[in-house]
Amino acid sequence: MTANRKVAIICSKAGLDECYPALILANAARQSGIDAFVFFTFWGLDVVTEEKVDHLHVNLAGNPASGMPTMLAGLPGMESLAGRMMRKQMTELSLPSVREMLQILEEAGAELYGCELAMQMFKRKKEELVPQVKDVITAGDFYDLAEGAQIIFT
Repeated sequence: MTANRKVAIICSKAGLDECYPALILANAARQSGIDAFVFFTFWGLDVVTEEKVDHLHVNLAGNPASGMPTMLAGLPGMESLAGRMMRKQMTELSLPSVREMLQILEEAGAELYGCELAMQMFKRKKEELVPQVKDVITAGDFYDLAEGAQIIFT
């Protein structure tokens, strides 16, 4: 008998272009029958923070893949504009929003966790997180959950 396959995904960033890979990988894992959990740490906590989840943007400054010079990318409003453009394109492709992806993941059986240390650093309480977050755990708890899993850092 083979053990269930598992994947543990660490989401440490909250730009739209940075968090979708973690969400899509977790969803693909569940669709393939692979146990999946996502650990949101540092800026990745914004992805599961109720007040921030619907207002994520695209990080342009210092991103060589954006094709935009850093001086221009750093201008006020550029990240918001890029975020609006990306959300528009995602809508055209019928991609769920980040909030909808979190709901889809929960319904598919993926487990979502917040990082205790990051929560303390950013002075957040569990009540501030979206309801799909199962718990707030330590890095040690993460390793216990990740035992035998492939670990992916996004």
